[in-house]
Parts: sequence; C-alpha cells; structure tokens
Amino acid sequence: MPEADQPETNSPAASGPEVTRNDEQGRYEIREGEDLLGFAEFKPIGGGAVLLPHTEVFEGREGEGLGSRLARFALDDIRAQGKQVVPMCPFIARYIADHREYVELIHPQQRGVFGL
Repeated sequence: MPEADQPETNSPAASGPEVTRNDEQGRYEIREGEDLLGFAEFKPIGGGAVLLPHTEVFEGREGEGLGSRLARFALDDIRAQGKQVVPMCPFIARYIADHREYVELIHPQQRGVFGL
C-alpha cells in the first residue's frame, strides 16, 4: 500500500479507468489513459476529518459508474488514513446512504444532518 503522502492508485488493467489521489489539486481523479473523466474534490479540515464538497463526471461519461468508483475510492482512502468524512457533496452523501458500510466514517453527531 502506498504511504500516506504518496498518491493512491488502483490497477487500471483489471478494472478499466484508473482512480488516483492528487494531493496537489486536492481531488481524487478518474482517468482513462491521459484523459480526465471526472474528479471528487477533498479538503482536510482538521480534527481528523476530510470535507468532500464536490464530485463531477464529465459530460458524455455519466451513467458508467465512474462517480461511484470515485466515491468508493475516496471513502476507502479516507478510512485507510483513519479519518472521518464530511460529505457535503450530495452524490457522496447519497452513496454513503446506499452503502451503509461507510456510515461509520461520519461523526455520529453529524449523521442526522446527512439523513444517516
């Protein structure tokens, strides 16, 4: 597993487009070769939490599950860092609601805000 200060990545060979963490840009990115297909922004906010404010999949690539791959990768990465999530992005909040294994990443006192 890459160290915390190194970009995370997944294997493109077995799973299609590649998802990586771009610390410089403050976002998780999904690419096919050199083509950026979408991203999920993140911002460390202190107290061991990460804000996820916005997720976007570019026009023409919607409906392929790319947003879900970004969400899963981001949440798994944040979990691996031992941090909590503030899912301000409606897509990420909905993903967590649909994938209850990620609810634990949201502070218990904030879960009601997100309907969890």
